[in-house]
Amino acid sequence: MKLEKTLEFLTMLEANNSLDWMKDHREEYQEAKNEFLRFLQDLISQIAAFDPSVANLEPKRLMYRLNRDTRFSHDKSPYNPAFRAHLSIAERKPIPAGYYICIRPSKSFLGGGVFASQFPEATTLIRDHLLTHGKEFQKIITAKDFTDNFEVTGQKLKNVPRGYDKDHPLGDYLKHKAWAIEYVMSDQELLTKDLTFTAEKFRLMKPLNSFLNDALLGFKMPER
Repeated sequence: MKLEKTLEFLTMLEANNSLDWMKDHREEYQEAKNEFLRFLQDLISQIAAFDPSVANLEPKRLMYRLNRDTRFSHDKSPYNPAFRAHLSIAERKPIPAGYYICIRPSKSFLGGGVFASQFPEATTLIRDHLLTHGKEFQKIITAKDFTDNFEVTGQKLKNVPRGYDKDHPLGDYLKHKAWAIEYVMSDQELLTKDLTFTAEKFRLMKPLNSFLNDALLGFKMPER
């Protein structure tokens, strides 16, 4: 997938996570970043074949910063040694659901669904949609292509929330506050698989993304 410089740089950053090191290696950082942005542009072109909503996205607006917020963390390392992006019409915002990619040595993965649990209104909209579109949801998550690649994860409650039938057939999914799916990728896959491989995993995520986004029609992200 032409991510050699990206993985090489991130491996070095993970081993030398400091402001001084980054200052001395800005050129390597820029080369790796540019490689990742080209990768995103090519990936957008392939995803647009089955999801036209991403066709005009600008890669640099989808990519997250490396800098970490260390104010409330015991880990004071200044950088997250990963290149991450969310391919969505809302760009980096977690809603609506899009296509998330994290490139990190030995910890890379592709993601879909709604992975943010901090929006109660969104959570309620999805739960209510599950009640009225349960058969559609079950068809999506039991399809062979889906079960061969993913399982629905995400933060969830111990019990079905108040106001919902605790014995509902989808009770376990009503407990969720986030409905996310992931496909873990090895470094070997990143270096040897064709870009089409990644695009195909995202194509398989699209039915769940579409289901969740239908539930979230009209939802607006809170203003800061």
